[in-house]
Parts: sequence; C-alpha cells; structure tokens
Amino acid sequence: MTTSDRWRLVLGRYADRHLPAPTDAAALRAEAALDYLYGREYAGRGGRPDGDGSGGTGPGTLDPSAPSVVDWLGEVRELFPRETVEVVQRHALERYGLTELVSDPEALARIEPDEHLLRTLLLLKGHLDPRVMAEVRRIVRAVVDELRRRLESEVRAAFTGRTNRHRHSPLARGTSFDARGTVRANLRHWDADGQRLVVERPLFFERNTRRLPWEVVLLVDQSGSMVGSVIHSAVMAGILAGLPAYRLRLVVFDTSVVDLTDVAGDPVELLMSVQLGGGTDIAQAVTYAGQLVENPSRSVVVLVSDFCEGGSPSALVAAVRRLVEARVTTIGLASLDGEAHPFYDRRMAEQLADVGMPVAALTPARLAEWLAEVTAR
Repeated sequence: MTTSDRWRLVLGRYADRHLPAPTDAAALRAEAALDYLYGREYAGRGGRPDGDGSGGTGPGTLDPSAPSVVDWLGEVRELFPRETVEVVQRHALERYGLTELVSDPEALARIEPDEHLLRTLLLLKGHLDPRVMAEVRRIVRAVVDELRRRLESEVRAAFTGRTNRHRHSPLARGTSFDARGTVRANLRHWDADGQRLVVERPLFFERNTRRLPWEVVLLVDQSGSMVGSVIHSAVMAGILAGLPAYRLRLVVFDTSVVDLTDVAGDPVELLMSVQLGGGTDIAQAVTYAGQLVENPSRSVVVLVSDFCEGGSPSALVAAVRRLVEARVTTIGLASLDGEAHPFYDRRMAEQLADVGMPVAALTPARLAEWLAEVTAR
C-alpha cells in the first residue's frame, strides 16, 4: 500500500479531491470498509452523508449495494491486522451502535447459519441483547453440527488404528486398500484377450485398534484473533471426548484459566461459555496444564494460541521446558481450522520450538493424524 493510499484511509472522502484514487484492489477494499463505518461521522458533524450515512452508497446512485454487517466485519478482519480490527469493532459497537443485524431476533432467524456468521456472533457475544441469545444458540448448533458432520469421519478414522499390513479384513475401507495384494490374488482372472485384470476379490488391510490410556490436555487461547481456532477446537474436543482410548481435559484461557472439561463433549455449550478478547497469559495456562498431567509419558498437551504472550515470555518458555523435560508430548498450534492460515508471534514460537514444543498450523484432520501417530506406542 502506497503512502498516498494510507493518507486516503486517514482522510476518508476528504481525500478525493486531492489524492489519486488507489489502483491496488486491497487498498480500494480497505478504503470502502473504513468508509462503511466512519462515513457515519459526516452526518454527526453536519456533513453530507452518502445516502443513509453507512458508507459510499445511497439512493439515486449507481454505487454497489451496501454490504451487510456480517460481510463488512469479515472484510475488516481480512484486510487489517488484529489490533486494528479490535479498535474498529469497538468503535462500531460503542460509537456508532452498529448492532442492527445481531440485535434483532427476526433478522437473525432469517440468516442462513455459516461459520463466518458464527465467528462474528462469538466476537460480539458480550454485547448482544439477551433477547437474541436463543437465535445465537440455534446458529451455533447448526454450524457446529455441520462442522462435526464434515470432520468426524476423517478424525475418527485416524484413531481407529494403524494399518496392519500383515493381515486382511473383510471390511472395505478405501484408505486400507491393498493394491499390490489385490493384483497378486486376482492374477488367475487375467483376461488375455481383453488385456485387463478382472478383480473378483479386492483386499483390504486390517486396522489395529488401541485402548491405551492416553491423556490429552487441550489448551485454547480465547484471544479475538483465534476465533476460528476456538470453533474448531470446540468441535475437535467434542469428538475426542467420545473416544474411549483418550481422556480429554479442556482448558480455555486469557489472563485467567477456565477448566471446561465438564462441557468438552458439548461444543455448543462450550462455545456459549467462551469469552473472546482480552489479555493473554499463556505461561499461566501451560503451568496449569502441567498440574493436570498424571502420567507424563502418556500425556499430550496441545496448545492452541497466537503465542502473543501478554505475560512473561521467559516464564512461558520455562513452563514449556518443564513439560518437555518431564517427557510430556507437546505441540503448539498457531491455527486449528479448515484453512490452517495462521497469525502468530513467530519469534515466541521459535523460542518454544527450541525447548521442545514444535509449532505448526494444522487442520483438525491433520491434528488427528499427528495425535494418532504420537499415541500409537
């Protein structure tokens, strides 16, 4: 973004007469996103608002239709860094009262639930009118059910056992197909005239099942930037809680630590309980996780965070080192969602990796594969 583009963001529509229009698509989107909110300022100061004062659109123009509040918030989160997003959202709620969509139960009832809407509602949950909470819960449940439907089969598949390549099973699983054995077993059915192999009996490897007592401590950062990861962590926790081979402890944290193990099996209740935003004391949460560990050699601590430590970085490094030295298996997740696009403090992550906690961005399915692998022994 050029200096001119940055000045246009500061000056708003007053820049139109004096600065060239941005040519970069991202700069154009950023300008439109800010004007959607701060264009309301002109009406308050006696200026001429565009249309209804909600941005650069209005009756009698050929401007694009104004975005919905949900679309606008999604645009702001995509275009600006976390600190800016938090300021803009706070201004939207406190200065401009931009709560039309989420304050009306009838409006919420007409919206098709999706993950984007759920993220917005979770970010605004502390500001919502109690009258809409029933609709919010309905949306949470609809999105959670859809995510669980998509994730559960592949996540559970990772925990059903590793492939036993020495034995075959009558159960047909695509992931366990024994191509070489199938060819060998069906060579007698080779069609010389048609030059093809007729497969009468496909073979599938047997899968080993495990019933070893592993404890999984899932630590989830409630920072506003982690909303997507919080959603997927809740769904993942619900799945893990139903697996008999694992004992799950679920903990969410900001500057306080809250043990939500009792609702780990209910992602809806879990998401209704979290309070996104606020400070972050990761060291305190990791220390608490260490207190939960009963059998270090059969325990896994999964830390889902942006690693922007608001407390003491040295205390966090020391807490992680204690876990690793106690032979607890650890992993840090900078992102846990369907896209695995992380935003995190890389320097802090490197320090944790140096003492034995690898940091990665994983989808829930990849996390399940990793967890199945490290607990296979």
